[in-house]
Order: sequence, then structure tokens, then C-alpha cells
Amino acid sequence: MKTSKKTVSVILPNFNGRELLEEFIPSIIEALTFSKIEYEFILVDDQSTDNSVDYIKNHFPSIILVENKINKGFSFTCNKGIEIAKKDLVFLVNSDVKLSIDYFEQQLKYFEMNETFGVMGQIKNYESHKTEDHARFPRFKGVKLKATKFYYSTNSSEKVFTTYLSGANALICNQKLKSLNGFDEIYSPFYFEDFDLGLRAWKMGWKLYYEHQSICFHKVSATTKNLNKSNLVNRIYYRNSFILHAIHLNGFRKKIWYSQLFTSTLLWHLIKGEFWIIYSLIDFLKNKKKIQESITKIKKMQLELNITIGIDNILSIFKNSLKNKSIKWI
Repeated sequence: MKTSKKTVSVILPNFNGRELLEEFIPSIIEALTFSKIEYEFILVDDQSTDNSVDYIKNHFPSIILVENKINKGFSFTCNKGIEIAKKDLVFLVNSDVKLSIDYFEQQLKYFEMNETFGVMGQIKNYESHKTEDHARFPRFKGVKLKATKFYYSTNSSEKVFTTYLSGANALICNQKLKSLNGFDEIYSPFYFEDFDLGLRAWKMGWKLYYEHQSICFHKVSATTKNLNKSNLVNRIYYRNSFILHAIHLNGFRKKIWYSQLFTSTLLWHLIKGEFWIIYSLIDFLKNKKKIQESITKIKKMQLELNITIGIDNILSIFKNSLKNKSIKWI
């Protein structure tokens, strides 16, 4: 029996993306229209200082506009949209992403399976068309959890798992996303919130997929380019990496990881003159209570679902999923 077509709530977080909005919103609408999807479009503005808000009001009056009173970062901004999303699926998309017109054609089928949490497509560079993001395979490097190994199947009929869904183009079951309370805002203002969301979904027994035939194009904004080189961004990046590991590791790996964190990890950065690592650690320690709250929420939800899945179980699921598939590693 063929299932009815799902409806979609588009959620686009924006901060000073006026020119990007003009360039890329039409491609999102065109892709939804091409696939005949009923949708609502929610834009959450994170207190932009350009004229993004006025532009949306004047040129896209049908878009539901939510304005943050203060700048709060990616997780909070997306969650504001998730709270009011009313459709079956939530499509999280960045302001610097252009969708191919048939982007959704291969995506809705995944939600015919009850265990699907979400699916993402292939991300290509806007200028060079070189692929930036495929499916991500999880692994341990020492005691650190990594998802930096890319892969996909050369057989379009084979389904491929991914560790997490890029916040740039994630199509997610609204009900499941709300049950996880969206992104964990402990990671504000940015970095690792999508990784964490993916791990929490896997721990609930849900599946995250990568669809190689769905393609979008990523144009890095000038704001992001400027941020990437700053010590503040490095400080946030490492703080959030520490938080992710503190939440999701357990047992002997967690003990070893903590031991390394305050010895070899700290020393290595100091030797390189990266003294901002001290502030990353201080910020991490300040979040001790919130980290425990996040751990407790995961355990409580697993108890309610009568499920016990840890990182080792997730890695086993990925390894077993490769059997008899036409996998290409990147």
C-alpha cells in the first residue's frame, strides 16, 4: 500500500544573510513545488543587523518569520522553528544552500519506514561542484569518537547510514525530533549540535540515512569564512567536542578520555602556543551540571523506550550494514 505524501516544515536559521536569502530561498521553494509537497516555510532570524527581516517581509510575505530578541546561535534559533513546526517532516536548511530542483524526489521514501529519524543529501561546493559531504562513518581514534570518514554506495538502490545529519540539509521526522527536544542548546552558539542530535537518535533505535541522488550546493558565506580563523571559534569548537564526549562516552573509554584531556591533550596545544585551549577547558568544566542533565535525559528516554544502545552498539550497526553493499570510501 502506497503511503500518502508527507508534508514538510522548512526551517531556515538566519543571521545577516540578506544576500544569501535572495539567492537561495527560490531554489528551496522550486524543489518543494517540483515534488508537489505541501509545506510551510519558517525563517528564524537571530537578530540580524542587516535588513534580512525587512527583505523577507517585503519579498516573501508567506514565510513565517520568527525574530530572536537577542543573538543566541544555531541551536536555539533552530529550536524556535522546531517548536512551531506543524508538518510531518522538518527540513533544516542553511541560508547558503541551493537545492537541486529534484532534491526531494528520493527522500520521502525513507519515511515509509517507521524507524527512520531522518535523511540528508549530498553536499557539493557551490563554485567547484566538488562534493563536501557524503555519509559519515563513525569510528574511534584512540578513545575519541570521529565521524570524518566519508562513504556512499555506488548502487542507488542500496540504503546507506550516516552518523549524523548535516544541519545544512536535514529532513527529519517532526515527531521524533520533538521527542528529543530538538538540538541540545548546551552546544550554543555553534558546532557539534548536529553530531549530538544524530547520536541521541541512534541511541533511541532510530535510523539516519544518506541519499546520494539528492544534491545541494553549499556557498560558504563571508561571515563564516571570517569566523573560521578566530581563536574564539577554536575555543568553542574544542569546548563542544569535549562536551560531546563527556555526554556520549561511558565506561573505560570515558575514564581514559578524561585522563588524556587534562594531560596529553592540554600539553599538546600548549606546546603549539594555542593557549585558548585553557579557556576551552574552563568553559567545559562550567557546563558540568548541564552535561549531567543531558546524560540523564538520554537515559530517561531510553528507559521509556525500553532500549539500551551505546556508542559500541552504534558502531556495530554501521559495520554490519556494509555487508554485500557496493561501498565507495572517500
